[in-house]
Amino acid sequence: MDDAAPASPDTSRSRPRRTHIRRENERLILQAAEKVFAEAGFGGATMQLIADMAGLPKANLHYYFATKEDLYRRVVENIFTIWLRAADTFDRAPDPATGIGAYIEAKMRISRDHPFGSKVWASEVMHGAPVIQDYLETTLRSWTEGRIDAIQRWIDEGRMAPIDPRHLLYMIWAMTQHYADFGHQIETLNAGKPLNDRQWKAATASIKAVILRGIGVV
Repeated sequence: MDDAAPASPDTSRSRPRRTHIRRENERLILQAAEKVFAEAGFGGATMQLIADMAGLPKANLHYYFATKEDLYRRVVENIFTIWLRAADTFDRAPDPATGIGAYIEAKMRISRDHPFGSKVWASEVMHGAPVIQDYLETTLRSWTEGRIDAIQRWIDEGRMAPIDPRHLLYMIWAMTQHYADFGHQIETLNAGKPLNDRQWKAATASIKAVILRGIGVV
């Protein structure tokens, strides 16, 4: 007779599966939240609407995000993190044409791939940032000052026209984010169809040409 103690349950396989389920649920929730917040705003959105959009029980949302504000701030943080990464081009670029050109390309990709996140941010700011004002005063301000310093350095080195770096950033944001925030208008003027790959490339090239020629680097 074998007196050995029964083997303990093998949890090595269940852990990766639970991790995968958690990540997938978070992805579904955040994807749904972006769309609901973009369409209904913070005030009009409900956890039930988001749960229905995600195809999950409402209790699951509260397991991952205790409140609607927690979920909203995570959506805003996600899109801003993506924008931060787009600005890495400033730090690595050998010259303003390369850095600013790559930044425009990255911002246009974000507008195409994350239109709802961009709309959430735009709506929040247009309403006076009632939920994320602290974020604007800290993270956004610090990020913007860093980009201004990079642009000003190129100006001081005589590598681009002496323009106000802050307003250059505002112009880039306005031109690129327009394609997300006013996507319906653009589709309407495009015979009711989303821009195809060729049209996105043409739009990106046009914005780059206007900006880069305006700052005297092409």
